[in-house]
Amino acid sequence: MLVTFAVAVRRGLHRIVDVAWGLGFTAVAATTFLASAQAGDTGRRVLVTVLTAVWGLRLAAHIARRGRGHGEDPRYDRMLAKAPGNRNLYALRMVYVLQGALVWLVSLPVQAAQYITAPLSAFAWAGTALWAVGMFFEAVGDAQLARFKADPANRGRIMDEGLWSWTRHPNYFGDFCVWWGLFLIACDAPAAAAVSVVSPLVMSLLLTKGSGKRLLERHMAQRPGYAAYAERTSGFFPLPPRR
Repeated sequence: MLVTFAVAVRRGLHRIVDVAWGLGFTAVAATTFLASAQAGDTGRRVLVTVLTAVWGLRLAAHIARRGRGHGEDPRYDRMLAKAPGNRNLYALRMVYVLQGALVWLVSLPVQAAQYITAPLSAFAWAGTALWAVGMFFEAVGDAQLARFKADPANRGRIMDEGLWSWTRHPNYFGDFCVWWGLFLIACDAPAAAAVSVVSPLVMSLLLTKGSGKRLLERHMAQRPGYAAYAERTSGFFPLPPRR
């Protein structure tokens, strides 16, 4: 996050911190994989590292591609406009340090799983299956939305096709599944599960009540057609569209 901050200040663009979010988890997974070489079960270490890296690198690439050619994110513009003093130092405290702490906290299942000596069990495979469901919703939902936005005929329209007809937030639901899945992989050791359960709980709170669903829906509420879309489409968990 400190490296990202230095790059952002040089470029005058703090939105790149969103790219560092996925890269940060990948770095945690790689670091703990190396640190646990003489401690944890090799199969579990490889599994949790690969799953975390695939998720983090895909997310970072998607956000980087989406933001290419755009200026500062309006969210950061609004926040930094209220900065008491130096904007960059305020961003360092309120964005980079905070996100770095969240990466450490949310990644606790990944860190803990690396040191579990027990072989993979049904918990781990159930977690892998849940992770796969989450990756499907995230990747497919993001791809569907990107194609929708790329069509000029859809300008001003609400995306209500594909996965977006079953949930208003397929990408956030996917994140939810990914982190509960990674938590399950750490559940073969009671101590690891007890330490790391805070991770999916915090992520679920962020996705539904924090910077995810709640803020996006507040932004979208005034868009023409959004109220009708919200009426017929599940707010988070995928369900068949209501008539």
